[in-house]
Amino acid sequence: MGEENQTTVAEFIFLGLSQDLQTQILLFVLFLIIYLLTVLGNLLIIILIFMDSRLHTPMYFFLRHLSFADLCLSSSIVPQVLVHFLAKRKTISFLGCMAQIVVSLMIGCAECALLAVMSYDRYVAVCKPLHYSSIMTQQVCLQLAIGSWVSGALMSLVDTTFTFQLPYQGQKIINHYFCESPTLLKVASADTYSTEMTIFAVGVVMLLVPVCLILVSYWNIISTVIQMQSGEGRLKAFSTCGSHLIVVVLFYGSAIFNYMKPNSKIINESDKVISTFYAVVTPILNPIIYSLRNKDVKDGLRKLAGRKPFSERW
Repeated sequence: MGEENQTTVAEFIFLGLSQDLQTQILLFVLFLIIYLLTVLGNLLIIILIFMDSRLHTPMYFFLRHLSFADLCLSSSIVPQVLVHFLAKRKTISFLGCMAQIVVSLMIGCAECALLAVMSYDRYVAVCKPLHYSSIMTQQVCLQLAIGSWVSGALMSLVDTTFTFQLPYQGQKIINHYFCESPTLLKVASADTYSTEMTIFAVGVVMLLVPVCLILVSYWNIISTVIQMQSGEGRLKAFSTCGSHLIVVVLFYGSAIFNYMKPNSKIINESDKVISTFYAVVTPILNPIIYSLRNKDVKDGLRKLAGRKPFSERW
């Protein structure tokens, strides 16, 4: 009987971001533009780093992984949302919902780890420049990247296992626009306390711990930069680290708000809006920030387009 209860609900129905037809059409156009720019931008970053030998450094090695993660995270959520904007009945199968949570959680947790790794890379580059090449070796970079993806897979497995061991029957309407664990718990047909505590513990490991590591890294970076004699060196260090911090604040801030706050049976409209930051907005920021603010990437783009880089004009 228990096994039957767990599979009673064959599909879930989303209420979406809006019930108004005109608003849904506007959102469809907006999300479509964002998604296309996300795919094109991140693919461009991946191809550029692969083709330009000057970008074969640890920082861009991790950026390539981050761009791949952003591409996959956006593709696991946005295409389905686009279809639902044009559909009267917004549904997803039980297995489809499970797959979306597994994939988005794995990629999201891996991105949390990658952002922490990138902050460590910047810490070593700014605070220990003479030892950078000996610390951030190719083998170390590969181990850190693999570790990020493995940790994401493990956290996703734990979170998903606890979420889908609960029975879901009767209530199948979800006031959201895609599947994620905190939202799904609101329609579970049993006590969710142990699962909530598990999600909170996963949040501590994959959100708070990396944030603490990032804060420590940037505290040391800022302390070192302030002591630099060269104004140009200070500007370059702040520019590189500043672009990273923009992504960190938006991604971690919105994820912590949704995954670390006490759960309730009611979903506020603000919860749905905030989830768009880590599910839709953040994946488009990396190509924009790293291409518009980074001289090496801009030179690489000009070289890829067949134009002479700025660094070779004088």
